[in-house]
Amino acid sequence: MIKNHMPIPEPHRSFLEKMLNKLQTDERLLGVAIAGSYLSGEMDEYSDLDLIIVIDDVYYHNILQEREIFASQFSSLLAAFTGEHVGEPRLLICLYDHPLLHVDFKFLRLQEFFTDRVENPAVLWEKENLLTLAVANHPCHYPPVDLQWIEDRFWVWIHYCAAKLGRGELFEALDFLAFLRGQVLAPLAKVEAGRLPRGVRNLEKEIPLRLRDFCQTIAAKHDRYEIAQALQNTIHFYRQLRDALNLPDLIVRANAEFASTQYLQKIIDNFDSVN
Repeated sequence: MIKNHMPIPEPHRSFLEKMLNKLQTDERLLGVAIAGSYLSGEMDEYSDLDLIIVIDDVYYHNILQEREIFASQFSSLLAAFTGEHVGEPRLLICLYDHPLLHVDFKFLRLQEFFTDRVENPAVLWEKENLLTLAVANHPCHYPPVDLQWIEDRFWVWIHYCAAKLGRGELFEALDFLAFLRGQVLAPLAKVEAGRLPRGVRNLEKEIPLRLRDFCQTIAAKHDRYEIAQALQNTIHFYRQLRDALNLPDLIVRANAEFASTQYLQKIIDNFDSVN
Protein backbone atom coordinates (compact mmCIF):
# COMPACT_ATOMS: atom_id res chain seq x y z
CA MET A 1 0.00 0.00 0.00
CA ILE A 2 1.31 3.48 -0.91
CA LYS A 3 1.96 5.47 2.25
CA ASN A 4 1.05 8.90 0.85
CA HIS A 5 -1.87 9.46 -1.48
CA MET A 6 -1.86 11.93 -4.35
CA PRO A 7 -3.72 11.61 -7.65
CA ILE A 8 -1.89 9.03 -9.78
CA PRO A 9 -2.90 7.60 -13.18
CA GLU A 10 -3.73 3.92 -12.96
CA PRO A 11 -0.69 2.57 -14.89
CA HIS A 12 1.62 4.53 -12.59
CA ARG A 13 -0.23 3.38 -9.48
CA SER A 14 -0.11 -0.26 -10.54
CA PHE A 15 3.63 -0.04 -11.15
CA LEU A 16 4.24 1.60 -7.77
CA GLU A 17 2.18 -0.94 -5.86
CA LYS A 18 3.91 -3.87 -7.55
CA MET A 19 7.31 -2.30 -6.92
CA LEU A 20 6.60 -1.55 -3.25
CA ASN A 21 5.34 -5.06 -2.62
CA LYS A 22 8.73 -6.34 -3.74
CA LEU A 23 10.92 -3.72 -2.10
CA GLN A 24 9.33 -3.88 1.35
CA THR A 25 10.84 -7.35 1.76
CA ASP A 26 14.32 -6.25 0.63
CA GLU A 27 16.43 -6.00 3.80
CA ARG A 28 19.05 -3.92 1.98
CA LEU A 29 16.70 -0.93 1.65
CA LEU A 30 15.74 1.78 4.13
CA GLY A 31 12.92 3.36 2.15
CA VAL A 32 11.43 4.61 -1.09
CA ALA A 33 10.33 8.17 -1.89
CA ILE A 34 8.81 9.89 -4.89
CA ALA A 35 9.48 13.36 -6.30
CA GLY A 36 8.64 15.29 -9.47
CA SER A 37 5.09 16.01 -10.59
CA TYR A 38 3.66 13.69 -7.92
CA LEU A 39 4.44 16.36 -5.31
CA SER A 40 2.27 18.98 -6.98
CA GLY A 41 -0.59 16.59 -7.70
CA GLU A 42 -0.16 17.19 -11.45
CA MET A 43 0.65 13.67 -12.62
CA ASP A 44 -1.11 12.66 -15.81
CA GLU A 45 -0.79 9.95 -18.43
CA TYR A 46 2.32 11.67 -19.87
CA SER A 47 4.21 11.84 -16.57
CA ASP A 48 7.21 9.77 -15.64
CA LEU A 49 7.95 8.47 -12.15
CA ASP A 50 10.83 10.04 -10.23
CA LEU A 51 11.77 7.59 -7.49
CA ILE A 52 14.42 7.67 -4.79
CA ILE A 53 15.70 4.38 -3.43
CA VAL A 54 17.47 4.77 -0.07
CA ILE A 55 19.93 1.97 0.62
CA ASP A 56 21.73 0.76 3.72
CA ASP A 57 25.41 1.78 3.46
CA VAL A 58 26.53 -1.85 3.69
CA TYR A 59 24.73 -2.79 0.47
CA TYR A 60 24.98 0.48 -1.45
CA HIS A 61 27.85 -0.33 -3.84
CA ASN A 62 26.50 -3.78 -4.63
CA ILE A 63 23.09 -2.43 -5.61
CA LEU A 64 24.66 0.42 -7.55
CA GLN A 65 26.68 -2.04 -9.60
CA GLU A 66 23.56 -4.10 -10.31
CA ARG A 67 21.08 -1.30 -10.90
CA GLU A 68 19.69 -2.70 -14.12
CA ILE A 69 19.09 -6.11 -12.51
CA PHE A 70 17.42 -4.31 -9.60
CA ALA A 71 15.12 -2.38 -11.97
CA SER A 72 14.25 -5.41 -14.08
CA GLN A 73 12.28 -7.09 -11.27
CA PHE A 74 9.27 -4.76 -11.44
CA SER A 75 8.04 -5.07 -15.03
CA SER A 76 9.21 -5.70 -18.59
CA LEU A 77 12.32 -3.50 -18.85
CA LEU A 78 12.89 -2.34 -22.43
CA ALA A 79 15.94 -0.11 -21.91
CA ALA A 80 17.94 1.46 -19.09
CA PHE A 81 20.94 3.77 -18.85
CA THR A 82 22.70 5.83 -16.20
CA GLY A 83 22.43 9.60 -15.85
CA GLU A 84 25.94 10.92 -16.47
CA HIS A 85 24.57 13.15 -19.25
CA VAL A 86 22.60 15.11 -16.62
CA GLY A 87 25.43 15.06 -14.08
CA GLU A 88 23.87 12.32 -11.96
CA PRO A 89 25.64 8.93 -12.27
CA ARG A 90 23.54 7.54 -9.38
CA LEU A 91 20.45 7.81 -11.60
CA LEU A 92 19.07 4.95 -13.67
CA ILE A 93 16.64 6.00 -16.41
CA CYS A 94 14.30 3.20 -17.41
CA LEU A 95 11.65 2.49 -20.02
CA TYR A 96 9.20 -0.30 -19.19
CA ASP A 97 6.59 -2.06 -21.31
CA HIS A 98 3.10 -3.26 -20.33
CA PRO A 99 2.39 -0.45 -19.72
CA LEU A 100 4.87 1.75 -21.57
CA LEU A 101 6.25 3.84 -18.73
CA HIS A 102 9.30 6.03 -18.05
CA VAL A 103 10.72 5.57 -14.54
CA ASP A 104 13.79 7.23 -13.02
CA PHE A 105 15.47 5.58 -10.04
CA LYS A 106 17.92 7.61 -7.96
CA PHE A 107 19.96 5.45 -5.59
CA LEU A 108 21.11 7.15 -2.38
CA ARG A 109 22.57 6.39 1.00
CA LEU A 110 20.61 7.77 3.94
CA GLN A 111 23.17 10.54 4.52
CA GLU A 112 22.84 11.59 0.89
CA PHE A 113 19.08 11.67 1.28
CA PHE A 114 19.64 14.16 4.13
CA THR A 115 21.75 16.50 2.05
CA ASP A 116 21.12 15.99 -1.70
CA ARG A 117 17.61 17.40 -1.90
CA VAL A 118 16.25 20.34 -3.88
CA GLU A 119 12.69 19.45 -2.85
CA ASN A 120 10.99 17.37 -0.17
CA PRO A 121 9.95 14.05 -1.71
CA ALA A 122 6.95 12.11 -0.47
CA VAL A 123 7.81 8.96 1.41
CA LEU A 124 6.09 5.89 -0.05
CA TRP A 125 7.62 3.34 2.30
CA GLU A 126 10.35 3.42 4.97
CA LYS A 127 11.88 1.65 7.94
CA GLU A 128 11.57 3.26 11.36
CA ASN A 129 10.53 6.68 9.99
CA LEU A 130 14.09 7.25 8.76
CA LEU A 131 13.13 9.17 5.62
CA THR A 132 10.36 11.15 7.30
CA LEU A 133 12.78 12.30 10.02
CA ALA A 134 15.37 13.22 7.42
CA VAL A 135 12.89 15.43 5.57
CA ALA A 136 11.68 17.03 8.80
CA ASN A 137 15.14 17.75 10.21
CA HIS A 138 17.12 18.68 7.10
CA PRO A 139 15.54 21.47 4.99
CA CYS A 140 15.87 21.23 1.23
CA HIS A 141 17.54 23.98 -0.77
CA TYR A 142 16.72 24.67 -4.42
CA PRO A 143 19.79 26.23 -6.10
CA PRO A 144 19.15 29.93 -6.66
CA VAL A 145 19.79 31.65 -9.97
CA ASP A 146 23.06 33.58 -9.98
CA LEU A 147 22.45 36.56 -12.25
CA GLN A 148 26.09 37.65 -11.97
CA TRP A 149 27.18 34.21 -13.17
CA ILE A 150 24.85 34.62 -16.16
CA GLU A 151 25.89 38.20 -16.92
CA ASP A 152 29.56 37.21 -16.88
CA ARG A 153 28.87 34.64 -19.61
CA PHE A 154 25.91 35.92 -21.57
CA TRP A 155 27.72 38.27 -23.94
CA VAL A 156 30.38 35.66 -24.73
CA TRP A 157 27.53 33.30 -25.59
CA ILE A 158 25.98 35.94 -27.85
CA HIS A 159 29.28 36.37 -29.68
CA TYR A 160 29.55 32.59 -30.05
CA CYS A 161 26.05 32.30 -31.53
CA ALA A 162 26.67 35.25 -33.85
CA ALA A 163 29.87 33.63 -35.10
CA LYS A 164 27.99 30.41 -35.90
CA LEU A 165 25.43 32.49 -37.75
CA GLY A 166 28.15 34.29 -39.69
CA ARG A 167 29.79 31.01 -40.70
CA GLY A 168 26.47 29.63 -41.86
CA GLU A 169 26.22 26.93 -39.16
CA LEU A 170 22.52 27.53 -38.76
CA PHE A 171 21.64 24.35 -36.91
CA GLU A 172 24.34 25.15 -34.38
CA ALA A 173 22.84 28.63 -33.94
CA LEU A 174 19.34 27.18 -33.59
CA ASP A 175 20.53 24.81 -30.88
CA PHE A 176 22.21 27.67 -29.07
CA LEU A 177 19.02 29.73 -29.03
CA ALA A 178 17.36 26.81 -27.25
CA PHE A 179 20.27 26.69 -24.79
CA LEU A 180 19.82 30.38 -23.98
CA ARG A 181 16.09 29.91 -23.43
CA GLY A 182 16.63 27.01 -21.06
CA GLN A 183 19.67 28.26 -19.16
CA VAL A 184 19.11 32.01 -19.07
CA LEU A 185 15.71 33.35 -20.08
CA ALA A 186 13.41 30.76 -18.49
CA PRO A 187 15.12 30.68 -15.07
CA LEU A 188 15.21 34.48 -14.89
CA ALA A 189 11.60 34.85 -16.02
CA LYS A 190 10.48 32.33 -13.40
CA VAL A 191 12.39 34.14 -10.67
CA GLU A 192 10.73 37.37 -11.80
CA ALA A 193 7.35 35.64 -11.41
CA GLY A 194 8.19 34.19 -8.00
CA ARG A 195 8.56 30.64 -9.31
CA LEU A 196 11.32 28.09 -8.91
CA PRO A 197 13.88 28.47 -11.74
CA ARG A 198 13.25 25.05 -13.34
CA GLY A 199 14.19 26.02 -16.89
CA VAL A 200 11.45 25.75 -19.51
CA ARG A 201 9.57 23.04 -17.60
CA ASN A 202 5.84 23.90 -17.43
CA LEU A 203 6.64 27.31 -18.86
CA GLU A 204 3.23 27.60 -20.53
CA LYS A 205 1.39 27.08 -17.23
CA GLU A 206 3.68 28.94 -14.87
CA ILE A 207 4.34 32.22 -16.68
CA PRO A 208 1.76 32.58 -19.48
CA LEU A 209 2.18 36.37 -19.56
CA ARG A 210 5.73 35.91 -20.84
CA LEU A 211 4.93 33.42 -23.61
CA ARG A 212 4.97 36.05 -26.36
CA ASP A 213 8.49 37.06 -25.32
CA PHE A 214 9.65 33.45 -25.45
CA CYS A 215 8.00 32.80 -28.81
CA GLN A 216 9.95 35.71 -30.27
CA THR A 217 13.21 33.93 -29.42
CA ILE A 218 12.26 31.01 -31.69
CA ALA A 219 13.38 31.08 -35.32
CA ALA A 220 10.43 30.02 -37.44
CA LYS A 221 12.63 28.25 -39.98
CA HIS A 222 16.17 27.36 -40.99
CA ASP A 223 16.94 30.85 -42.26
CA ARG A 224 19.76 33.20 -41.23
CA TYR A 225 17.51 36.26 -41.12
CA GLU A 226 14.97 34.48 -38.91
CA ILE A 227 17.71 33.22 -36.61
CA ALA A 228 19.34 36.64 -36.39
CA GLN A 229 16.00 38.22 -35.43
CA ALA A 230 15.42 35.54 -32.80
CA LEU A 231 18.89 36.21 -31.38
CA GLN A 232 18.24 39.95 -31.25
CA ASN A 233 14.94 39.25 -29.48
CA THR A 234 16.82 37.02 -27.03
CA ILE A 235 19.15 39.92 -26.22
CA HIS A 236 16.23 42.29 -25.75
CA PHE A 237 14.41 39.83 -23.49
CA TYR A 238 17.51 39.23 -21.39
CA ARG A 239 17.98 42.97 -20.87
CA GLN A 240 14.35 43.26 -19.80
CA LEU A 241 14.71 40.49 -17.24
CA ARG A 242 18.05 41.77 -15.98
CA ASP A 243 16.59 45.22 -15.43
CA ALA A 244 13.40 43.84 -13.84
CA LEU A 245 15.36 41.87 -11.25
CA ASN A 246 17.26 45.07 -10.39
CA LEU A 247 20.07 43.59 -8.32
CA PRO A 248 22.01 46.50 -6.79
CA ASP A 249 25.35 44.65 -6.67
CA LEU A 250 25.19 43.33 -10.23
CA ILE A 251 28.26 44.19 -12.33
CA VAL A 252 26.97 44.74 -15.86
CA ARG A 253 29.56 43.76 -18.45
CA ALA A 254 28.85 46.83 -20.58
CA ASN A 255 31.96 46.58 -22.77
CA ALA A 256 31.29 42.94 -23.60
CA GLU A 257 27.63 43.77 -24.25
CA PHE A 258 28.52 46.54 -26.68
CA ALA A 259 31.18 44.51 -28.49
CA SER A 260 29.08 41.38 -28.93
CA THR A 261 25.97 43.21 -30.09
CA GLN A 262 28.03 45.26 -32.55
CA TYR A 263 29.55 42.04 -33.84
CA LEU A 264 26.10 40.52 -34.33
CA GLN A 265 24.99 43.60 -36.25
CA LYS A 266 28.08 43.34 -38.46
CA ILE A 267 27.21 39.71 -39.21
CA ILE A 268 23.67 40.73 -40.15
CA ASP A 269 24.90 43.61 -42.33
CA ASN A 270 27.10 41.16 -44.24
CA PHE A 271 24.27 38.77 -45.06
CA ASP A 272 23.55 40.34 -48.42
CA SER A 273 27.18 39.95 -49.49
CA VAL A 274 27.22 36.20 -48.67
CA ASN A 275 26.38 33.88 -51.54
